[in-house]
Amino acid sequence: MDRPRILSTHPLFDGPRKLLNDNFDVEYWSGARPIPRGELLARVRDKQGLICLLSEKVDEDLLAHAPRLKLAATVSVGFDHMDLAACTRHRVAATNTPGVLDETTADFAWALIFAVARRLPEGIELARSGAWEGWELGQLCGADVWGKTLGIVGLGRIGRAVARRAAGFRMKILYSDRARAGAETERELGAEYANLERMLGEADFVTLHVPLLPETRHLISGAQLARMKPTAFLINTSRGPVLDEEALVRALEAREIAGAALDVYENEPGIHPGLLGRKNAVLTPHIASASLETRTRMARIAAENAVALFSGRRPPNVLNPEIL
Repeated sequence: MDRPRILSTHPLFDGPRKLLNDNFDVEYWSGARPIPRGELLARVRDKQGLICLLSEKVDEDLLAHAPRLKLAATVSVGFDHMDLAACTRHRVAATNTPGVLDETTADFAWALIFAVARRLPEGIELARSGAWEGWELGQLCGADVWGKTLGIVGLGRIGRAVARRAAGFRMKILYSDRARAGAETERELGAEYANLERMLGEADFVTLHVPLLPETRHLISGAQLARMKPTAFLINTSRGPVLDEEALVRALEAREIAGAALDVYENEPGIHPGLLGRKNAVLTPHIASASLETRTRMARIAAENAVALFSGRRPPNVLNPEIL
């Protein structure tokens, strides 16, 4: 009996790759850059399964090019690059990899908090330049983190992991979310619920941890940035379009806020040119989950979803279970 044919748009890692190879006939894209759209459409045409990344759109166009496709498994938690309604119409199971990167992403959010508060990129650049002339009292003074107020927008799994880490820095924690967390969760985290307007006005650091939904697109725009303290910092490790980059550039230029640290962008891989040269904007290339351990687990979960579906079982992380 022929084995299902799978296209993976990344070579993956040894463990997940072996799991796929043991169960499927797999074709891997191993180019140095993401697979070009035309190449993706050509290669997926005869496949039953697709293992993809955030850089590949699974939309009506792709699904029309892949009449045999039964599974689209993204190696990511976010799935805004997947048209779930189109997948459902084409009877394609869409899956993601939730729960695996919470702690790693929380670690990275804290890395960005410290990087922007303590002007770490500037310090590294100066030390490497050969132009450093020695210690000076006012040199690269940044802002303390300990004892400040942390504002968390979205108290989901990652937001809670960020809050747990704040305890070590004796921070006051405010959080804003669509629904208030239970009293037990608030006690455990030492977190206080506040509406978004109040939180923005009081927080020294505002960190975003919401999914990209119609109601969260440009959740933080000009009006919200204007409510923040001129000494406050904004951190985004959620989804790029949650933040209005044009409004952020204006706020930084007007010194409405002290700085920003971003790992995600509205039009990835493009970054607003007004951010590129700003010393008070710390920019990283969407690497919040990029530890070898976590990225390997993400790939394995995607592979396990594929094995489950083609073994006649429900994939553990199916996003459109109504097709099963």
